[in-house]
Amino acid sequence: MYAYHVVTDRPMHVGQQIIFDETHHSGVYQRVYGKIDIVEDIYANPSQYDAETLEHHTSVALRELALEKVRKEKYPQYPSRMSCLYVSKTFEEADKWGKFFAEIGRPTYHIVKLEIVGRCFCGDATKCFKGQLSKEENLKLAKAYWESEVDTNNEQAVCEMLVDGKITVVEIVKEINANIKGEALI
Repeated sequence: MYAYHVVTDRPMHVGQQIIFDETHHSGVYQRVYGKIDIVEDIYANPSQYDAETLEHHTSVALRELALEKVRKEKYPQYPSRMSCLYVSKTFEEADKWGKFFAEIGRPTYHIVKLEIVGRCFCGDATKCFKGQLSKEENLKLAKAYWESEVDTNNEQAVCEMLVDGKITVVEIVKEINANIKGEALI
């Protein structure tokens, strides 16, 4: 399968290969598991926390751990959000994301076309929730996320396509080079 990816972390090059599987994780994995102690404390002592004032990465960890638990138990055929690449089905969709990332100040290098030999999940990103203090609530919201299919008739839906496996950059489709400060461009 082919898809498009907005490159925001560091430049990519044609021929570059990425592997995402059960042993090759993304940066999300490290950030989430770096918060495991506070997540466990929140679940053990929810009255000592305020969901509205949680640090961003802690809220993300609450969400992502629930999403991973539900995925492993009910949807193991889908890629893990902590071992995947977020891509777009079309160049036009990727171009919108690229413009959005550039506008919010995120370093944005280019849009690449990828060849993917692996698994895919297309869901509705609007179902991606803010982590709650209740483990049960997070699991309920996680189940709704994995059950969601993108309703193309719903103008509020935002397609979120996750892929894993062997991913190869086959083409740099568009240079963006926004918000790149003193970093080498390829």
